[in-house]
Amino acid sequence: MPERVAISVSVNGEHFERMVEPRLLLSDFLRHELELTGTHVGCEHGVCGACTVLLEGDPVRSCLVFAVQAEGHEITTVEGLAPDAAAALEQANGEDVPLHPLQEAFREKHALQCGFCTPGILLTMIQFNLCRCTGYQNIVEAVQLAAERAAP
Repeated sequence: MPERVAISVSVNGEHFERMVEPRLLLSDFLRHELELTGTHVGCEHGVCGACTVLLEGDPVRSCLVFAVQAEGHEITTVEGLAPDAAAALEQANGEDVPLHPLQEAFREKHALQCGFCTPGILLTMIQFNLCRCTGYQNIVEAVQLAAERAAP
């Protein structure tokens, strides 16, 4: 068995310490070690963007980053976008939970297509970087709506 390495990371504002194999991808760490399955794995080559998370506020493809590279850093996944996301999930019980303005705009504009890449698109759009999607009109409209609402 390969030697394991201790890592300490903050994910969605919560601190985690784990022993991991040095070759474990950040996407697999999030999904399998922390059970944050909103980070989707598509192409595993960094092209599709479905696995995008924020690392210290910058969008990164988590399938191209080793978990050990995240040591000491803050990671935000789609589960952490909504204000007070953890409390919102606990109280959900069929009720609407407060969403991030971008999530709300996507909901209003039906900007989901099949939904597989939606978490990655949301986290990419937080920094207004280019989306790897087809330019689906509802996604464009949702991003414009969120930008309008965020304008002072």
